[in-house]
Amino acid sequence: MRSIWKGSISFGLVYIPVRLYAATEDKSISFNLLHRRCGSRVRYQRWCPHCRTALEQEDIVRGYAYAPDQYVILEDQDFEDLPVPTARTIQIHNFVELGAIDPVYYERSYYLEPAEGGQRAYTLLREAMHRTERAALAKVAIRARESLACLRVFDDRTLILETMRYPDEIRPTTALAGLQEQVAVEEAELELAIHLIQRLAGPFEPQRYQDQYRLALQERIEARIQGRDVTRAPAGGPVSPPVADLLAALRASLENGAQAAGAAQQLQPTPPP
Repeated sequence: MRSIWKGSISFGLVYIPVRLYAATEDKSISFNLLHRRCGSRVRYQRWCPHCRTALEQEDIVRGYAYAPDQYVILEDQDFEDLPVPTARTIQIHNFVELGAIDPVYYERSYYLEPAEGGQRAYTLLREAMHRTERAALAKVAIRARESLACLRVFDDRTLILETMRYPDEIRPTTALAGLQEQVAVEEAELELAIHLIQRLAGPFEPQRYQDQYRLALQERIEARIQGRDVTRAPAGGPVSPPVADLLAALRASLENGAQAAGAAQQLQPTPPP
């Protein structure tokens, strides 16, 4: 796995160097969008309607709209220089019972690995949290956002960080009209429902479950491949989209010529000394 963040856990006066890893991965089957008529892959461009030209990534900046059609532009350095103490630190604020946190607050899960010199302090914090059956509430800045977070023990050996939503990001249930009316249930019905729950009760064994939709979709795709019911993209590679106007066409030609000349120059053998 590749670390996506490196910093430290702030625990009182103790700083524990750690590395952060994504704990989950999406295994959904992905598809490309194709042109039904010829089978070519659909390609999307970043397009400026004012300049009538396609843009590269380096041509794009982030702007905050403070009024209609008026923006404040922020560069990458502006995000990196923010005076936020959690930019490289997981700041623990207090410890709570894990069951006190409703799962609706959880967002994403990350494994925490002790970095060089942090193994002993990491183990100390993990064991103390395990024995007290507590989780830590913390704050951390990841991916240009400061998140509320829960730090807890996972599989008795790993500290896991759960980024959380803030309370104002949880929608109120008062907006659900179907819950406004109070409905009475019969005691016999309630006892029957409880009995059914007890019959189906058991340990949490996630390995018993599979994504049946994904398996069925994989079988259908494999059957199409075996039956040679496949679509081939046309030979010759992707065709460049039409250039908007003559000026843009001339600029594109000049840029392509310059790139070709540069590539040819790099391929020239170096003369012997």
